[in-house]
Amino acid sequence: MTPLRVVGVADTDSYVKWTAALLGSALPDWDVTLAVLETPLTVSDRQLEAALAGSGTDAAAARRATLAAFGDALEEALPDAVVIGARGPLVRVLARVVAQRAPRAVIVTGLPGVAIPATRKALFYRAQCDMFVVHSHRERRAFEAVAAEKGFAQEFALATLPFARRGERGPGGTDLVFAAQALVPRELADRRRVARLLRDAALADPTRRVVLKVRGVRGEQQTHAETAELSDLVAALGVVPANLVVSVAPMQDALDTAEGLVTISSTAAIEAIARGIPVIALDDFGVARDLINEVFAGSGLFGDGADVRARRYRHPDAYWIADSYLHDAADDDWTTRVSDAVAARRAGRRPGRPPLTQRGGALREAWDRKSVLGPFDRTPLGAVAALAGMPLRAGVRALGRVRAIVRPVDTTRSEPAALGMPAGARTG
Repeated sequence: MTPLRVVGVADTDSYVKWTAALLGSALPDWDVTLAVLETPLTVSDRQLEAALAGSGTDAAAARRATLAAFGDALEEALPDAVVIGARGPLVRVLARVVAQRAPRAVIVTGLPGVAIPATRKALFYRAQCDMFVVHSHRERRAFEAVAAEKGFAQEFALATLPFARRGERGPGGTDLVFAAQALVPRELADRRRVARLLRDAALADPTRRVVLKVRGVRGEQQTHAETAELSDLVAALGVVPANLVVSVAPMQDALDTAEGLVTISSTAAIEAIARGIPVIALDDFGVARDLINEVFAGSGLFGDGADVRARRYRHPDAYWIADSYLHDAADDDWTTRVSDAVAARRAGRRPGRPPLTQRGGALREAWDRKSVLGPFDRTPLGAVAALAGMPLRAGVRALGRVRAIVRPVDTTRSEPAALGMPAGARTG
């Protein structure tokens, strides 16, 4: 069989890290390249280097590209499969480009971390894709149930969370590593509580470091915008203990010197567990969908601020490990499923899906493109769509705020709005 030609495409820090690591776990005879798409949130050179470190994807295989250049490269390379790692609205744009420019390619997508609870929105944006990669048995059951209930024709493939590879913890690690998140917790008062907790944990034992692990330095874009950076909130407390430090190193490097990891819901918890490093899933703010920490229920990892200050870390329940992200690697089937899908398409047994049509036609497509590419979309129709769509989107959002006063928003049931972003707070 002819070796598979596989192209990956991603833009933000977390999605580049996921896509590179997933491609790095592919079969050795796959011919793999990675396009780093130019968008308003694209990774900096430093973030790209960190994302590729230890991913298994050669840095020489990664190239920056505009959307137009990416489309041209598809027509030239004629890949067998395209792996799209991006926020939901961008996946919709990219999947349409792939369907138009490389119609025989099997389109693969997924989410870069914990994806519980499974949502309709995640599937809605990825409806053009042939295969959705999940990272645990629990995720597969959850997404299959949502797809069946909502009528999405998706095939789900299983892959171990690609940057959570099992290994040995570093000898003599003494750092308390806190994995910061842009959206969790969301409220400023709660983020200030986290800053104070980190300071208190550092003061509790001046002989050991507390490491605030952040995703980027000031000015770098992230998948989600951070309105109140924890490093700033720590600095605002006044005198900062010398053993409280901020790190932008790759998470794997931070874990090399870790005694334990603390987070609210970061995927870094899975990376730590895979290396035998104990964890505290901080539950001071509760356990809820918007905290993205419901997945830790039953794990035995929850602890409060007092546990953090005393460094009372936990190891997870064995059943939870097997069902949630650290299953037996022999259960992984994503490479087999992609290979089989490519073989079936080459043989004509699995026709590609034509580009999905949307209400609003070319203008709606232009709006979708402009809304995710911003100034990187310089097409005339994109400019027209922006002029027409911005006021309408503002109206849709205002209406949503009014409705939210009357009743809570159900973020699992977002519906497409004409020329506007779907309702709901997240971009899937």
